Amino acid sequence: MPTSRRTFFRQSGAAVAGALTLPDFLPATYARPLETADMGLKSAAEWAQEEDFWAWVKSEYTVSPTLLNLNNGGVCPQPKVVQDAHIRFYQYANEAPSYYMWRIMDQGRETLREKLADLAGCSAEEIAINRNATEGLNTVIFGLNMKAGDEVVLTKQDYPNMLNAWKQREKRDGVKLVYLNLDLPSENDDTIVEQFVKAFTPRTKVVHITHIVNWVGQVLPVRKIADEAHKRGIEVIADGAHSFALFDFKIPDLGADYYATSLHKWLCAPFGSGMLYIRQNKIRNVWALLSNTEPDGPDIRKFESLGTRSFASEMAIGTAIDFHNSIGTARKFARAHYLKNYWMERVRELPGVKIHTSLKPEYAGAVALFSIDGMKSGEVESQLLSKYKIHTSPIDWENIHGVRVTPHVYHTPKDLDRLVAAITAIAEKQLVAGKQKKS
Repeated sequence: MPTSRRTFFRQSGAAVAGALTLPDFLPATYARPLETADMGLKSAAEWAQEEDFWAWVKSEYTVSPTLLNLNNGGVCPQPKVVQDAHIRFYQYANEAPSYYMWRIMDQGRETLREKLADLAGCSAEEIAINRNATEGLNTVIFGLNMKAGDEVVLTKQDYPNMLNAWKQREKRDGVKLVYLNLDLPSENDDTIVEQFVKAFTPRTKVVHITHIVNWVGQVLPVRKIADEAHKRGIEVIADGAHSFALFDFKIPDLGADYYATSLHKWLCAPFGSGMLYIRQNKIRNVWALLSNTEPDGPDIRKFESLGTRSFASEMAIGTAIDFHNSIGTARKFARAHYLKNYWMERVRELPGVKIHTSLKPEYAGAVALFSIDGMKSGEVESQLLSKYKIHTSPIDWENIHGVRVTPHVYHTPKDLDRLVAAITAIAEKQLVAGKQKKS
């Protein structure tokens, strides 16, 4: 007999409990997929509009019923099962911190590493568990052996923390930074790849590529750029903060030598959890960011010498993986993309409203940007929040200006109808004001 949807995710527990000697309040059962007769018969696109299924997913989150949070591109909320696992691990650690953290929970990292590697599609020996994408990417940026005159190709649309890290290497070591200025959105991979290739010279040692441009949601053709870079002996760093556990891919598919992500984004793991991937034959080439007995050795664990960390946050990552797998990456992406297009298609023809993100799934996932003629980004964001209690993110960075909207799997079309109504009202008011000003 098929499992009732009311039992969906109820078999959740602490992610790595089965591998540890933990107390009875940390059950060793994990989240299980919904077992219905047609689970495997529908495509991901069909599941994207199965509202009964997504209503149950929504019920697993503890999000505000009044504030409509459409800034999941910043950080995602955790489902209740992940929150519960985090709390239980935290309480467990407090029974005898130095014993349970260092002798028991610390050993659970190996089980967790295997679970992450399985989701990432790589070897567990290529995965380091850390706190966020910034930490992972800084580890690589500061750990690579480079000298004055070596060139790095990057873009003005990369994340500020990464740009600042490279600027520090420029100031400290004399490396040369070669910036591209991307014109986004783009639905032409060849144009973007050509722009990168034209910037490569015999002195180029590294190319830094943002997989999903956080400002506007643009997907960059990482694999195509990486292939061109490797032909020229150039190493490839990919910033995957916004792609892991949302887009249906395996990290090695990108062709990058180095990749880092924040697990508190689309995996919905505890805040301050992240992952670093380094191709196994490249590990020895990167110095550990923090002290280690063998900072230039071949063991990926050299990047985990963080001292005392939040073991509770780390261990609860496993529960987030189980929850994610119960939905499935393909279904999660299809739903997120469906929701993004749902609101975009309803506002893109409104007078004065401009959309700055592609509707095509190969070029954008959940993140999208819009603007209203005659209004600053901050003005639109402020009205959405103060009048309609809709939380978004104003973007003014380089040549990108607008309001970023990022729905999640816990949202419904009805939630986005609220956004559409708000944008419509603001745009109409601005249009009337513009006409009055001219007259």
